[in-house]
Amino acid sequence: MITKFSALYVGQIELDNVGLHGTPADERRYPNERLVEAFQTAKDVAQHMDELGYYALWTAEHHFQHEGYEVFPNLILLGTWLATQTQRLKFGCAFNVLPMWHPIRLAEDYAQADIMTGGRVIMGVGRGYHTREVETFGAPMLDNKANQELFEEQMEVLLKCFNEESWSHKGEHYTIPAPVEYRGYKLDKITVVPRPLHLPVELWQPVASGKTLPYIAQRGIKAMVTLNGERIFDQVVRAYQAEAAKAGRVLALGQDICWGVGLYLADSVEEAVQRVEPYHDERYKWFAPFGFVRYADEEGRSWGTPGAPARIPTIRDGVAQRAWLCGPPRHVIEQIRDFESRYPGLEHMMIHWAEGMAPKEFKEQLAWFARDVMPAFTGRR
Repeated sequence: MITKFSALYVGQIELDNVGLHGTPADERRYPNERLVEAFQTAKDVAQHMDELGYYALWTAEHHFQHEGYEVFPNLILLGTWLATQTQRLKFGCAFNVLPMWHPIRLAEDYAQADIMTGGRVIMGVGRGYHTREVETFGAPMLDNKANQELFEEQMEVLLKCFNEESWSHKGEHYTIPAPVEYRGYKLDKITVVPRPLHLPVELWQPVASGKTLPYIAQRGIKAMVTLNGERIFDQVVRAYQAEAAKAGRVLALGQDICWGVGLYLADSVEEAVQRVEPYHDERYKWFAPFGFVRYADEEGRSWGTPGAPARIPTIRDGVAQRAWLCGPPRHVIEQIRDFESRYPGLEHMMIHWAEGMAPKEFKEQLAWFARDVMPAFTGRR
């Protein structure tokens, strides 16, 4: 049953002139005093969600974004600070881009956050997708195979940091510890200090393609599936369950999955569509060129493949695909219940904050959802 409701804030500032015919994404450039506004926004939204009874606020790691869409470079630091400003809300990392980190430093930072917040920071990792970021940090992104190989070795190191008292590693990219003498003896193992108190570490990763699924499902890494059409979502959920079973993990359908959707509440579906349309279009002006259109046609073909649509989606496409839930609360409740009935293991639902929407309006949507939708699910016994 769905009982844990969260929101995703990728770190956009309040953008001006939004919508399909607004300012082109690549022409946006904001001064530092505007870009830093996102941190106060994160605090305000986190406190609002905490009061309303949400489960977690997820944020995204990105760098160099003068365009103003994603301006948080360090999610663990952000989550640790936000935990001091709230009482119960958890803070998810969606995601720490592992190729831009040394895995030991990431493990140490997370362990310290876990200790200082009492387990309120949720760990998430990804491979990245912005060449401007990953390649500038000296890691491969253009070479997908090299990026994957680096990421998988980094994951080996990260999990050793979390789970082993004393260890060593020798791979293509890392030799740990360094082959040196230390205080008169030859160093052959190290201990990471500190390690997290809450073990095993709950670990999440985005699902951007079917190629990711065997890796994460067989290792017990949970999957975040956001703004996918219902056919694509169904394919992912079933494949995740099947791959987990190969490793002896018997899961209910939907278990260890987070279902991420767009949302807008209004008195009618048509009113909701019209109100959210410019915000939806602003999102896809930025994200569609990165390949973030995960819809399927009536024959199950993914958009962009031969015979299927290959264009920027409209909000009406999103509603038809059931990637966006729009309308009055009773209508949204019915749609959520339908997904629940199909995926009995599904516990997590995440609301995506459309990038063009102002913070005040998003907070109003969060409050309305918490008042008129969430109790239909969290109030059950």
